[in-house]
Amino acid sequence: VQLVESGGGSVQVGGPLRLSCVASGDTISRYCMGWFRQSPGMEREGVASIDSDGSLSYADSVKGRFTISLDNAEKTLYLQMDNLKPADTAVYYCVRKVGGSWYDWGQGTQVTVS
Repeated sequence: VQLVESGGGSVQVGGPLRLSCVASGDTISRYCMGWFRQSPGMEREGVASIDSDGSLSYADSVKGRFTISLDNAEKTLYLQMDNLKPADTAVYYCVRKVGGSWYDWGQGTQVTVS
């Protein structure tokens, strides 16, 4: 599966941004899909995930502000980010979970909040 992220950019504090991740090669609704992020000098961290049964999970730092969703027909994973904070500045990656591990890391998309 190839995953290509887009939608990043520069945004003011408190603003919204929507990230997209287009998949090719497989039906991603079969898998748990997730968004991770990494800031310079920081560990990569999980942001949100959506399982094959539709259950959602969010990091405490983004609960109530971020929404993950999946359009199976479009083979696209989304991350709607609202009320953005400077701490959300990072490169964001979408990934696929197989057998307990995350795969198909792409180039990511940069989000800068200032």
